[in-house]
Amino acid sequence: MRFRSMTFSARHLLGIESMPAADILTILDLADSYAELNRGQFKRTSILEGMTQINMFFENSTRTQASFELAGKRLGADVMNLHVATSSVGKGETLIDTAMTLNAMRPDLLVVRHPMSGAVNLLAQKVDCAVVNAGDGRHEHPTQALLDALTIRRSTGRVSGLTVAICGDIQHSRVARSNLLLLSKMQNRVRLVGPRTLIPDAFGELGADIFHDMESGLKDVDIVMMLRLQEERMSGAFVPSLREYFHLFGLDSEKLAVANPAAIVMHPGPMNRGVEIDGTLADDINRSVISSQVEMGVAVRMAVLHLLTTASTRSELTD
Repeated sequence: MRFRSMTFSARHLLGIESMPAADILTILDLADSYAELNRGQFKRTSILEGMTQINMFFENSTRTQASFELAGKRLGADVMNLHVATSSVGKGETLIDTAMTLNAMRPDLLVVRHPMSGAVNLLAQKVDCAVVNAGDGRHEHPTQALLDALTIRRSTGRVSGLTVAICGDIQHSRVARSNLLLLSKMQNRVRLVGPRTLIPDAFGELGADIFHDMESGLKDVDIVMMLRLQEERMSGAFVPSLREYFHLFGLDSEKLAVANPAAIVMHPGPMNRGVEIDGTLADDINRSVISSQVEMGVAVRMAVLHLLTTASTRSELTD
């Protein structure tokens, strides 16, 4: 492998909203190279050798935490997963005190997931190392949007000029917000599709077109991005029943038929089969890129960790 010079302006990765389009493309380009590295026999590099990465997850996670851990190790970092349930946080320690304690250990990277919107931004103000937002409340999940963008680009050959439908539980989804922000920055047309109870009016102010039925919402779209129905964040009856929800807003072959014949199907996971998406369609290798999203998650997180821990003149892996 050799490297070519590239630039990246951010100290932390806290959200897509404040990220320039140029930085998004820098991450995607570097992640593309890491995706190819990860498909080879030898997947490790020494970019982060001697550096320490702490993953601190205040919410349960499988895909995100595992891919951040794998990304750090493949880059050569020393990776520590902080088990919040058994840490001093469980004894009543505040987030700020936890941040100060971790900061005293001199880590180079802090990857944080927290149930409160804005908590990761607050923590970033209290530590000296680079901080990555791995999801905060209903606010943002920036690396999910970046891996989705990489999956789209590798599947369609472009990441702009597309019509994308984000479908389902918009109300409770930080994934929806980050994807809407990123896709809009990259000059795509974004539709939000779902029941009225799950699409706040405020999302229309972000430039999306809103639809409340799948047939009109999916008409001629290039990308169909389904979302998990987040029942754990709901207080009250947002949907009449899971069976009725699938009937009206769950993706199946019949609903997908009105989309572009080459449209791809996405889901950030974990999936509720038979609720948000038909299981057969989720496994259809000709339409579904859900497994590719998981694969691209490692590559994107490798690129993010790389860029946040190297100098202002960066390096991109090339063959």
